[in-house]
Amino acid sequence: MALARVLSRAQNGLEADLVTVEVHLAPGLPGLSIVGLPEAAVREAKDRVKAAIGTCGYQFPNRRITCNLAPADLPKEGARFDLAIALGILAASGQIPATSLEQLEVLGELSLSGEIRSVPGALPAALKAAASGHGLLVPAGNGPEAALSGHGRLFIAHHLGALSAALHAGQLDPAPASTPPTPAQAGPDLAEVRGQQQAKRALEIAAAGGHSLLMIGPPGAGKSMLAVRLPGLLPPMTDAEALEAAAVASIAQGFDPQRWGQRPYRAPHHTASGVALVGGGATPRPGEITLAHLGVLFLDELPEFDRRVLEVLREPLESGTITVSRAARQADFPARFQLVAAMNPCPCGYLGDASGKCRCTPDQVLRYRAKISGPLLDRIDLHVHVPRVEPAALSRDAAPDAESSAAVRQRVQQCRERQLQRAGKANAMLSPKDIERDCVPTPDARTLLDTAMSRLSLSARAYHRVLKVARTIADLGESAAIGPVHIAEAVRYRELDRGTG
Repeated sequence: MALARVLSRAQNGLEADLVTVEVHLAPGLPGLSIVGLPEAAVREAKDRVKAAIGTCGYQFPNRRITCNLAPADLPKEGARFDLAIALGILAASGQIPATSLEQLEVLGELSLSGEIRSVPGALPAALKAAASGHGLLVPAGNGPEAALSGHGRLFIAHHLGALSAALHAGQLDPAPASTPPTPAQAGPDLAEVRGQQQAKRALEIAAAGGHSLLMIGPPGAGKSMLAVRLPGLLPPMTDAEALEAAAVASIAQGFDPQRWGQRPYRAPHHTASGVALVGGGATPRPGEITLAHLGVLFLDELPEFDRRVLEVLREPLESGTITVSRAARQADFPARFQLVAAMNPCPCGYLGDASGKCRCTPDQVLRYRAKISGPLLDRIDLHVHVPRVEPAALSRDAAPDAESSAAVRQRVQQCRERQLQRAGKANAMLSPKDIERDCVPTPDARTLLDTAMSRLSLSARAYHRVLKVARTIADLGESAAIGPVHIAEAVRYRELDRGTG
């Protein structure tokens, strides 16, 4: 009898749990049995592994082979265990030295030719392997991504045959050193948007304080143009934030190291389901709100989304996390995204437009807006009207000194630094206790706010959000106190609370 052990990692949400691949060879009817709660892609590994071993010139043992993926109660999915199973079989049959696999974790999918293919989740696995003190062997395609973890014992492999020869020689190929590229603030420039000074101002406030934003306006007014420029206004990501965002991308569709430090921007179509937004499946996977973590989630045509789909945003907007629970498994995903939404003022889109095109009845307008619940609107900090741009304002001569994204980003960064020094977080994330400490208005401003609360029938949540927006406006103006002018501007951004737009 022969037994070999190879370490690997299973993907479990954002976690990469340690899996021990145990391979046992015994007399009996030849065959390969994989146990340990494998799903279909893992069970199919037996055919890929057998073909790859034979193609590389090694002997597939003509014995009864049992492969156990421990712990047995942890679901295993994907083709990430192919390479570990193949190496375990070769080690158990004495074709490669078993000692060369000690304290080494292995990830990789095998082709029938023995080529080692990339797998998702290499970055979280590299972080966990480094914390465990183990070396990590990954496919060459995952090398640049895994190297972002800073793991000192990282190795790559292109082909099973070459890898087996390297294990015999005791000389694995180290992953090339990877220095994260300097984040490029690429993307469309705010200077390209003509007119819309109030909307640009609201966009700057949203970027400075991390606030959510809803734009209401007719078709073609520039709502989508403004939204796609928000990531270029946000402060640069810290190394910890960049690593966190890269790990999320790694488990979803793989992370491109060239996008290191670039804030994600997600814009799902309005036909997206609730599971597509928050994540789910038999094995919980991240949804759009997690893929937008530390970046921007743009929902165009907001009332066209199913109301039940929109309601799932309420909890993550408050908590910054989402828990996906299924009968057998539960996973926690980060979801600290910045929501930007756009909608028309009425079904036809032209309510209040100077063209007079709108023929919607008041009942039609009410039904259209009722698709967005009051609790969800309460959680959106800024509501701003985006009117149609006059033709005369569209030429370059009409806005020769339009501010660039770089100029606005500099002010936003300075404002965000003031918030971090004061509270250690962006204003949008302030708790009620933080608001009582840092968002105290002057007596005149307090009177104005109380009047607005009474006339607009604002909820307690909206009251706190007005204070947080006013704090951001004061920070942009380098004012230590929140005065009446700051409260007045913050209240003006409660467009739908005022029953206008």
